[in-house]
Amino acid sequence: MKLLALDRFFSCLLIVGGIAHAFGAWSAFHSQPATLLWSEAAAFAIFLLASINLLRSARPADRALAWISFAGCLVWAGFALAVGGLRGDFLYPPAVANVVDSLILANFSLRTALGTAARPR
Repeated sequence: MKLLALDRFFSCLLIVGGIAHAFGAWSAFHSQPATLLWSEAAAFAIFLLASINLLRSARPADRALAWISFAGCLVWAGFALAVGGLRGDFLYPPAVANVVDSLILANFSLRTALGTAARPR
């Protein structure tokens, strides 16, 4: 049960990161519509990934969903690393937070996909 709560905590943390990203994008790019659109699309992707993870945590027998979640988490971690690289700072705090969060959720997703996650009783 503790792992389930931790799994959901990191999904919710991703949502908080998406909210911060959306507001940060608005404040940085409100006068650049094309850049703002892409930045807000990234926030939407964060919300979708977090939602998939929350759904996966509630459906421990759904291995297909877990594989989708696993792939999404790895891709998002790669995007976050790329953002750090583009900034010339792989220790850029928002990028690091997204990489860590995504990799933790990827671990939970992989455990579910492989059927090794603890099932609620």
